[in-house]
Amino acid sequence: MTARVVCAGIGVLDQVWELPALPSAPGKYIAAGLRVTGGGMAATAAVAVAALGGGSAWCGRLGADAAGDTLLAALGRHGVAVSGITVAPGGRTPTSGVLVDGEGERILAVFPGAGLPEDAPVPPDLVAEAGAVLADPRWVSGAERLFAIAAAQGLPRVLDADIAAPETLRRLARHADHVVFSQRGLVDLAGTDDPRRGLALAAAELRGTLAVTLGAAGSLWWREGGIVPLPAPRVAARDTTGCGDVFHGAYALALAEGAAVEQAARFATAAAALKAERGEGWAGMPGRAEVDALLARGW
Repeated sequence: MTARVVCAGIGVLDQVWELPALPSAPGKYIAAGLRVTGGGMAATAAVAVAALGGGSAWCGRLGADAAGDTLLAALGRHGVAVSGITVAPGGRTPTSGVLVDGEGERILAVFPGAGLPEDAPVPPDLVAEAGAVLADPRWVSGAERLFAIAAAQGLPRVLDADIAAPETLRRLARHADHVVFSQRGLVDLAGTDDPRRGLALAAAELRGTLAVTLGAAGSLWWREGGIVPLPAPRVAARDTTGCGDVFHGAYALALAEGAAVEQAARFATAAAALKAERGEGWAGMPGRAEVDALLARGW
């Protein structure tokens, strides 16, 4: 039986401009390429789960506009169940502008949308078929509803703890049993840019499995009272946009399949590295065979 992951949070229409180098000052710059693709933490995680062979559903909110229509169609094409999506009349869909340089680094500006209802539903029947759930901090009540339904079923609950107010991260982390921070998300919570110290401070107040992703440097995991580093494979990164989202989606899928934390973390690391190497937004998602091959080679 195919493992299923339900994701709740933000979906974004990304407009990505490719530049030889990121701008260092205001001015006019000529892009070498432009692509329009799906983005957003929870929505991208859901697409990653589907690409890796899992069952996938996204619960989120879109505006009744052209950007929302584009995202809804893209999610369906990528095999993500869309019955948990609320389309808000008069709402505006989240949209971003992304500048990417030749080494895959980026500058990202996100418009989080407007007129999107906080009380949009998370259908319990979707979660009834799941093996794990995942949420981000962009839709707080949606994350709490998803985690509450999943907790009642005894399912793993993964929080993508990205940039947010500290009180928001603490509020959601209390409902999750796997809290995986971005580096900046951990800074927001712990108040330090030292990821080791930040993870230790987080562990002093939060329960469950805690980790922080560090891009090309891999990740740090709080295990049995100490920090365990997990390096990432070296790749020629084309675009790092969405790599953290892929990491979270792959990690949740591995948990849904019954993997231990260490095994799930390595699976997620391999998937995120391949995504960085390929770029191309949702079209560049790695498949299961590629991830398994990288795991077999090791790093």
